[in-house]
Amino acid sequence: MNPVRLATFTLGDKRRYGAIASKGVIDLSARYSQWPTLREVIEAGALRRLAEEAEAFAPDFPLDAIAYQIPIPSPEKIICVGVNYPDRNEEYKDGQAAPSNPSLFIRFPRSFVGHGAPLVRPPESPQLDYEGEIVIVIGKAGRRIAEADALSHIAALSLCNEGTIRDWVRHAKFNVTQGKNFDRSGSIGPWLVPFSDEAQIADIALTTRVNGALRQQDRTGRMIFSFRRIIAYVSTFTTLVPGDIIVTGTPTGAGARFEPPIWLKPGDVIEVEADGIGLLRNGVVDEAAQ
Repeated sequence: MNPVRLATFTLGDKRRYGAIASKGVIDLSARYSQWPTLREVIEAGALRRLAEEAEAFAPDFPLDAIAYQIPIPSPEKIICVGVNYPDRNEEYKDGQAAPSNPSLFIRFPRSFVGHGAPLVRPPESPQLDYEGEIVIVIGKAGRRIAEADALSHIAALSLCNEGTIRDWVRHAKFNVTQGKNFDRSGSIGPWLVPFSDEAQIADIALTTRVNGALRQQDRTGRMIFSFRRIIAYVSTFTTLVPGDIIVTGTPTGAGARFEPPIWLKPGDVIEVEADGIGLLRNGVVDEAAQ
């Protein structure tokens, strides 16, 4: 049985949210107007309720009528984990063992597009790269969350192509912020899958393909820092709130690691896929061409 999938989308010039079914899109925003976006649905603890109740409704729109947006509009925080798979750590060839704490950085919502929209290669650099990742969405606020309690703070799962401008992550001495935040350089989606229990995330197969060729492949059971550990660590220094997005790390195989590197170019198609979550697909265009 496929999980219920809840998406944010636009139809015409209006943003809505709803359930994505095999025969069409169920407009839940029209039926639950007390919650303007999926962020408020999550804050109310109603995500699973909507997922269950959506099954009683007939589709309102065909699938090809909508344009997907990132699932959580204007999240307070998007926190990304770097170097979270063993082979990824080895790529650095610095002789160092896996770090004892997660490496973290922040991304802005404007740096992401939804499923089906093109990633944008900026004129400042041709070094646009892909990173397929699992996303967890926080459903319950917390500070200094114990690992034992961490999974109770997850509302949903999604996917991310954490697109990166590689030479701009080394544009200054200490940070990666610039290369990780070019407008529309990455994607999140297509939808949210409500979280149920640890078995759902224990050993997810995650793959990334470019133009149909496999580039990245690993399983969440091999992550250096588990979902529990990430939530506990991040909540040590910041209060996690409903709708916060945590992007949990990418496997080895990004374009930067080829000899010579293989950067994304206009016309390429990137697909990030994970068991039980779905498939996130995006093309590539040059900013100047838009």
